[in-house]
Amino acid sequence: MRPAREFTLIAGPCALEDSTLNLSVAGRLARLSARHGIPVIFKASFDKANRSRVRSPRGPGLDQGLRLLSEVREETGLKTLTDIHIPDQAGPAAECADILQIPAFLCRQTDLILAAAATGRPLNIKKGQWMASGEMAAVVEKARSGGASEVLVTERGTFFGYGNLVVDMRAFRSIRRACGVQVVFDGTHSVQRPGTRAGSSGGNPEHIPALVRGAVAAGCDHLFLETHPAPQHAPSDGSNMLPLEALEALVADVAAIRALLGGNGGRGAPEEGRGEG
Repeated sequence: MRPAREFTLIAGPCALEDSTLNLSVAGRLARLSARHGIPVIFKASFDKANRSRVRSPRGPGLDQGLRLLSEVREETGLKTLTDIHIPDQAGPAAECADILQIPAFLCRQTDLILAAAATGRPLNIKKGQWMASGEMAAVVEKARSGGASEVLVTERGTFFGYGNLVVDMRAFRSIRRACGVQVVFDGTHSVQRPGTRAGSSGGNPEHIPALVRGAVAAGCDHLFLETHPAPQHAPSDGSNMLPLEALEALVADVAAIRALLGGNGGRGAPEEGRGEG
């Protein structure tokens, strides 16, 4: 499976929960995809291994999580994406997920990236919040050297002091030019406030719609949005999620912006030497 060249929405809860919740969200996403003509990839994690606190909820774990992910794919027909944290997870995850994701904090972990690349699955590598756009070229080269033929890079912003992220709308073009890949905008983690809730992350989800609309106009190739029917009760990252009931209106805005701009966001004509993927 190759990542869609057409504009795609990657969406779902932060962590896999029970079948009822997973299938409810996935079903809504499948119907939204059909109504708006935008492909959707269901995203959820089987393990949130990068939490600050040792007692923070981590999800169902590898074996149960991959069974739940397979259930979503079988029941809804949606393609799936999940992240991995150690090399040994790459092979099993690749049997159930259509795309493997490398978390932002792990985007320079050589063994992890090479193990993911060796599975033959497309990779979505999240850019570290401390990294410049051009630095991701080495990360993409590393993945390709391991056999990855398809790589996406996800932008979520850059640290601005402590506990705050700022999105540079020039980054989509800069990453595309430097790395020769398509660029995903993470509209929900971009409003995250790392470490501002006594050891866990806070967030400002009221800014999600404006940032998403801006990123689409600025030329991102795809969107990544974590969504949940009740973010306040989500076991992970609820403070920066988009409520599921708000997703439809935002996707409609995105479709309208892309139609206004001729379907290519704000990219315009390719630039010489840009090396778009």
